[in-house]
Amino acid sequence: MGPVRVAVAVEQKFGGEVLRDLYTALGNRIHYQRAPIGRELYVAALTEVGLPVELADAADSTEPDAALLASHHAGLAPIGEDLGTPTIHVTGPDGRMDAFFGPVVAPIPRGEDAGRLWDGVLLVSGTDGFFELKRARTRRPIEV
Repeated sequence: MGPVRVAVAVEQKFGGEVLRDLYTALGNRIHYQRAPIGRELYVAALTEVGLPVELADAADSTEPDAALLASHHAGLAPIGEDLGTPTIHVTGPDGRMDAFFGPVVAPIPRGEDAGRLWDGVLLVSGTDGFFELKRARTRRPIEV
């Protein structure tokens, strides 16, 4: 709960526009550097993105939990209870907002490959009656 509580506290104080950089700073440390989750991690990530390190205190507080729960429900409500995260919300070519579980892709596509994947997401989003597309994992995710 610590990293997400810190993120909620940051959003409440500075707005959502700073979350991408904080999320990236936290994610790089957790997933690539294998840093343990704890105060040192939060302080380092907050420092990297130029935010007050006191916001690390939110990790041990239940104060952000009501806003966290509301955000969680807002993100998942459009896709239903039987799915989970990651979840993306998209506006399709017809202007209709839709939400999907996914994508789960490793390694992360870059450049034109990312653009083709996004075009595909928009294509299925605009297809009336499209609900699901899934295949079995035949290997572990590829880390870069």
